[in-house]
Amino acid sequence: MKHAKKSINYRIRPAQLADIPDILALFAEEVEAGRMLPRSKENLQAGIQDWRVASINNEIVGCVSLVFFNPKLCEIRSLAVDETCRNSGLGKKLIEAALTLAKERSAEDVLALTRAPWVFERLGFQKNEIKNFPKKVQQDCQACPFINDCDEVALLYQFKENVAA
Repeated sequence: MKHAKKSINYRIRPAQLADIPDILALFAEEVEAGRMLPRSKENLQAGIQDWRVASINNEIVGCVSLVFFNPKLCEIRSLAVDETCRNSGLGKKLIEAALTLAKERSAEDVLALTRAPWVFERLGFQKNEIKNFPKKVQQDCQACPFINDCDEVALLYQFKENVAA
C-alpha cells in the first residue's frame, strides 16, 4: 500500500482481538532486524485493552501499547508505523493516543525506551536513566538479547509537570 504524505487519512482506535495478526505482521520486520522485542499472540491477547492501532481503509498501519508496572508508572511500548506511512506524523499521533490512555488510567509517569529520543522529547518527555526503573529492568531487560549493549534512551513523561497534556 502506497500512501502519499499529504493524503494520509488514518483513524486511531482501541485494538481488537481480530487485529492481532495484523499487529504482529506490522512489526515482524522490526523484530527480525533486532530493533524491537518480539511480542507473542498470547501477550497481545492478554493486554489488548492497552493497545491502540492506526488504520487506513481498515488496514492496520501503526500500533502502540502501554504496559503498567504499577498504578502510577507505565511504559509506551511496541510503537510501529508501516514504512509507507513514516514521516507523516502518525508516530506522534500514536504516542499522543498512548499518553491519553495513560492519563485516563491515572498514570503519573510514562516511560519510553527508544532509539529516536527526539520524537518523544518534542512531546514533553525528558531524558532519564533506565536504572531508575528497576521493575522495568527486572521484567523486560533481563530477557533482552541487548542487555549488555543497550542503545536505547530512557525518557520519562510526567503528567504533573506537563499540565497541558
